[in-house]
Amino acid sequence: MTRKPSIDKHELFARTPVPKALYTMAVPTIISQLINLIYNMVDAFFIGRTGNSYMMAATSLSLTMVLMMVALANLFGIGGGSQFARLLGVQKEENARRVSAFSVWASAGIGLSYALLIGLFLDPVLRFLGGSENTMGFARSYALIVVVLGGVPAVLSMSLAHLLRNAGFSGKASLGLSGGGVLNVILDPLFMFVLLPKGQEVTGAAIATALSNTAACVYLLCAYRRAGREAPLAMSLKEARKVSGPDLLKVFAVGVPSAILTGLFDVANICVNIIAAAHNDLVLAAMGIVMKVERVPNAVNVGICQGMLPIIAYNYASGDRKRMNEVIRAARTVGLGVAFFSILLFEVFANPAVRLFLSTRTEDAETALVTIGYAALFLRIRAAASPFQFINYHTSYSMQAMGAGGKTILHAVVRELVFYIPLMFLLDRLFGENGLAAALPAGEACGAVFALFLLRSILNRQGRKDAEQA
Repeated sequence: MTRKPSIDKHELFARTPVPKALYTMAVPTIISQLINLIYNMVDAFFIGRTGNSYMMAATSLSLTMVLMMVALANLFGIGGGSQFARLLGVQKEENARRVSAFSVWASAGIGLSYALLIGLFLDPVLRFLGGSENTMGFARSYALIVVVLGGVPAVLSMSLAHLLRNAGFSGKASLGLSGGGVLNVILDPLFMFVLLPKGQEVTGAAIATALSNTAACVYLLCAYRRAGREAPLAMSLKEARKVSGPDLLKVFAVGVPSAILTGLFDVANICVNIIAAAHNDLVLAAMGIVMKVERVPNAVNVGICQGMLPIIAYNYASGDRKRMNEVIRAARTVGLGVAFFSILLFEVFANPAVRLFLSTRTEDAETALVTIGYAALFLRIRAAASPFQFINYHTSYSMQAMGAGGKTILHAVVRELVFYIPLMFLLDRLFGENGLAAALPAGEACGAVFALFLLRSILNRQGRKDAEQA
């Protein structure tokens, strides 16, 4: 079948007023981010109905392995998607087809490799992450089903969503991930409280999540194939093998920094878990609850950034610097508004927010109340990081869109390894678990200052080049 020209997507990226273009791309992406968040939050919510703090701590341990799958999906989803958008910007649609096909196959391959690796070393990994005799059995069950058995569809579905979004099909990407999230909401209580016996709630949650990921992957594969009739999207292995060396290098130039950024974020979470577990399992459970609650505004802001990325990439490649800068400024304004509003909400409603994830109406109510007390305090402290986190996300995605892979890697390394993780250990030693919570706003603030310096240096250098060529 003859493919229809993708003029509407060029119109959206190049000429649609910036607020409307950003709205069109970002809103479906925000929705998909929020629904995707349900995959983990709904598990935590229903597990919290048991009132078992050790089950909650176990899901916190497993979450780090799930987040690593996000990093792997970014490698070829954001890397391939960003290069795809830039190729569209210079009208090289055949190259774009090859990049998209390569990204699909590479995502499936790296997802399989990660699943096999975790399967071989699951117990040592869980011990390293802070697993105890109280949490190991629950964490092992969850990771085996979600990461080992369900790793390939999880990674592939996220990569497909990125590729669809960068081709201008943000709605299709959102629908696929959102549908999986809704299915997870339905399947979780079915497997946890109906089909499996009491005490197997974590296993039930894992089965529901793996099935939901698989369903989302199947839908996105179909949507991707249909979108290929309108845009240069392909999944043929033959096309994947034809990808050029320069295009491949540009995929990795953006994908590797994006994966490193997410991977280092995961490393930071691993350090949080290890330090929290060294205090006790209840501090670990509380920190796990907080990291789920605070991901709500983060998901909105990442959605804004992912929505702006293809527009920036397209206009950077086409040479429209004015429009590119307008998109950067508009996204920054909206994201900071979301961040400051979230601070207000969490300071006022910290206790009700964390209570959503742990019931106190069980035989273990005393332990649950202690965990909730820790979690509410940690949330109020860590909420101050929201605007700084957005600046870090916004700057990183802007640099990725412009193909500045080296600067993105430098930002990720400095943000996590120079600022956040050292501050984590230092403040924990000085102030205990409250210091551990305070390390996030302190580290993110330092990272944000460095990020703005890097972005300004890129824009100034590009401005000088444009002036010389004029």
